[in-house]
Amino acid sequence: MENFSLILAIVVVTALAFDFTNGFHDTANAMATTISTGALKPKIAVTMSAALNLVGAFLSVEVANTISKGLVDENGIRPEVIFAALVGAILWNLVTWLVGLPSSSSHALMGGLIGATVASAGFGAVHGDVLVTKVLLPAVAAPVVAGLAAMLSTRLSYAIGKNADDNATRKGFRAGQIASAGLVSLAHGTNDAQKTMGIITLALIAGGSIAPGSNPPTWVILSAGLAIALGTYIGGWRIIRTMGKGLTDLQPQQGFAAQTSAATAILASSHLGFSLSTTHVVSGSVMGAGLGRKGGTVRWSTATRMMVAWVLTLPAAALVGALAESVTDLGDWGTAVVAVFLVAASATIWKLSRREAVDSSNVVGTDEPAGVVTTAIAAVTPPPAGTVTEDLTATIPAPSPAPAAPATDPAATV
Repeated sequence: MENFSLILAIVVVTALAFDFTNGFHDTANAMATTISTGALKPKIAVTMSAALNLVGAFLSVEVANTISKGLVDENGIRPEVIFAALVGAILWNLVTWLVGLPSSSSHALMGGLIGATVASAGFGAVHGDVLVTKVLLPAVAAPVVAGLAAMLSTRLSYAIGKNADDNATRKGFRAGQIASAGLVSLAHGTNDAQKTMGIITLALIAGGSIAPGSNPPTWVILSAGLAIALGTYIGGWRIIRTMGKGLTDLQPQQGFAAQTSAATAILASSHLGFSLSTTHVVSGSVMGAGLGRKGGTVRWSTATRMMVAWVLTLPAAALVGALAESVTDLGDWGTAVVAVFLVAASATIWKLSRREAVDSSNVVGTDEPAGVVTTAIAAVTPPPAGTVTEDLTATIPAPSPAPAAPATDPAATV
């Protein structure tokens, strides 16, 4: 019994560690556009987002119930299975954070849970209908819907303000962007913190601490909210840089449209119990806002890398979760091996990230590198007409003086 209580405590702590990584991994969802447009300073932005994440955690438990009651068969699931699932989710979050890709923490958790459950109890323990209707279909539809809404909202915003003073328009939309960013943060806490609540509740059911079908206890809601808020405050600066500058260049009108569209989609999905990826929604909104402005562009090389990460998230986390479950199934020493591996791998990833540190001081100043074609065009493009080239005298040497005529001997003159 003591050993069982210990593994249950390990699962709860690991779940809160995942919630922490979810916080700093997904800070960009709420605040990247606000920081990139200058509406808020980086530190102020993440502080506001952290506070609203905590508030949002108390607004609903529908998504938590989807995970604890709907995705997998809660009967026969051991705490070790949930621990293995969390290992897969945490490692995927850290790897994608290291390379600055905004992948889905939600799908990492789902993938880890599915992989560990299949390894433990077979495919029959996974409820395929719930997986399709509340995870996979929203994953495809949400970024498309949010992107179209953001594109239309951007065009409407520019149309409404086309005759207004530019400075007044920018100030107004920056104020609106702060409000919409707060709404996204609130929605993120409502949706993403619940995923950890659901996984802890599932562990408590598996451990016999609460009855099957129970809602998350109050202490679970509070601890999950605090963990994701702390992670958000730390700031996932690498992913903020990708979302804010690497994907497209946003003006305040676009940032406001993107965040409002994303918040609406996330809050609606939370109410319906969809385990939606806030990363997918916000990324789709940012791309839609980039295309909505006349002359606006999307850096499709970055978008392609993001989409590849989205496709790989669920199966990659599932594979790691299944492997971890296979090791924990060997006994207590197997669980210890997996725990040591998780700590060592996390420390290694953190150490690698220090080679090129990204923080609040340099998160805004770096854009996505130009592609090969863009660089080649820039190299052969002549300077604009009327431009005076500096140091022209140094590049075009003055003509050499003519050689002096040879002296003539007076005696030779006839």
